[in-house]
Amino acid sequence: MATVGPALGQAGEHTKGDVMARHPSARRVITRVALVVVAGVAVLPAGRAIGAPVSSGDQLWVSTLNDPTDHVDGANAVVVSPDGSRVFVTGYSSGSTGIYDYTTAAYDAVTGSPLWVLRYDGPGHGYDTAKAVAVSADGSKVFVTGGSDGIGGYEDIATIAYDAGTGSKLWLARYDGSSHKNDWGLSIAASPDGSKVFVAGYSNAVRDDFTVVGYDAAAGSQQWVRTYNGPGTDRGDRAEAVTVSPDGSQVFATGFSAAGSTNDFTTVALDAATGGPIWLKTYDGPGHNSDSGFAIAASPDGTTVFVTGDSLAANFYNDYATIAYDSATGTRKWLTRYNGPAGKEDESHSLGVSPDGLKVFVTGLSTGVGTGYDYATNAYDAATGKPLWSRRYDGPGSLDDVAEALGVSPDGAKVFVTGYSAGPTGLPDYATQAYDAGTGAVLWESRFDGPAHDYDAALSLAVGPDGSKVFVIGYSYSTATADDWATVAYQA
Repeated sequence: MATVGPALGQAGEHTKGDVMARHPSARRVITRVALVVVAGVAVLPAGRAIGAPVSSGDQLWVSTLNDPTDHVDGANAVVVSPDGSRVFVTGYSSGSTGIYDYTTAAYDAVTGSPLWVLRYDGPGHGYDTAKAVAVSADGSKVFVTGGSDGIGGYEDIATIAYDAGTGSKLWLARYDGSSHKNDWGLSIAASPDGSKVFVAGYSNAVRDDFTVVGYDAAAGSQQWVRTYNGPGTDRGDRAEAVTVSPDGSQVFATGFSAAGSTNDFTTVALDAATGGPIWLKTYDGPGHNSDSGFAIAASPDGTTVFVTGDSLAANFYNDYATIAYDSATGTRKWLTRYNGPAGKEDESHSLGVSPDGLKVFVTGLSTGVGTGYDYATNAYDAATGKPLWSRRYDGPGSLDDVAEALGVSPDGAKVFVTGYSAGPTGLPDYATQAYDAGTGAVLWESRFDGPAHDYDAALSLAVGPDGSKVFVIGYSYSTATADDWATVAYQA
């Protein structure tokens, strides 16, 4: 097994602001994302009666969570059970003191009715924020991870397994890095056979290190930990996303690592059983400055790993950077960059692969000409990286529109994208679109403007296993109840 670049080390921060500050627009809007506790009532969209026929893009239900003291509530990630009956959402929720806890909820996928809602307050009784959620292949367990205050006042990676049916906590595992400072889990994935769970993020040694931890899915015992400290001395390293090969033998993670005074786009492959390094690849873009991966996926046949993120160009604005690697060797198969029409800031946030493995889709933000940031969704040939189509979306406010998440229908016919988009008043709404996967033609668009007609931002998306529904989560603000966690279901 070849190792490229510095070897991965054994055993190992991230601040709350850093997690939500990938781009300027997120700093303005996403920092309002917050907390959760008491389930709201699922509602039908105005004007549609129960049992009425539905069309693609129709809103099926909305369900909200608001803590009892009307503090801030927000959701960060969503996943659907393999049988399509339940939707699991995780994020964070404030208590009476305004300090927030992990909060995870299960909803009935048909009605939006909350089935259970659970909170976790770490041993430091400080701020606890769940960032990612996964479900086991058999649908019996739900796993969440994030950052949780420990006794020493620093965050640890806290990973929890719940019984998917009842919400009972099955196990809790905390990882405190070698310096006993800030450690965060940013992404989570379960192995196809249900035996393992993998968490990616960072842990603090001298500085933040790129960190991946493997757990036994049944008991929560830590099986291994692997960290990477890049050659740079004045910056940290961070794993932003993790996935597992279809056969469960390899774990892949992407993010960034320090290289001198800059960051390089960094992707690793690890042995799923031992955490042993298989390969490590970095990419330094033409701007030779800041480059980072944000999303990762493996091809259905397991031969290729696709990563996407942003990379500084020679003009010192970011471009989308999407790379395909051979999963066995780490050999780069292709690299493609996307520079929008304004030639300024372009940042790719999410990636998906068609079920037949022929296409790769990415989305994010791209500066338009006189339109601020726009959604920009691109399709590439998975074998060659050749661009197949590109679609941009400028919302009715002609201001900032930021795509945060992407999903592909199980039959490969549709691509779904969501995020937040300025409405006619200039305030953002959820904006969800469906594209024809072959041509990029817009099939439908739906916007969600919360009852207060204020800030609404979608952050994550999941597609039902039969392709009939799309679930979008984020937060919706009102002056009366602050940010509320809002989950919206659409007919796909």
